[in-house]
Amino acid sequence: MSVTMSCDHRVIDGAIGAEFLKAFKGYIENPTTMLL
Repeated sequence: MSVTMSCDHRVIDGAIGAEFLKAFKGYIENPTTMLL
């Protein structure tokens, strides 16, 4: 799955945004992990 995010780098650092997208992608691909 491909996910894209656009944000202001004055507010969110690129590394933090990448971590968020990785977690988001994991939850979308395996929704049962949100319940644990």
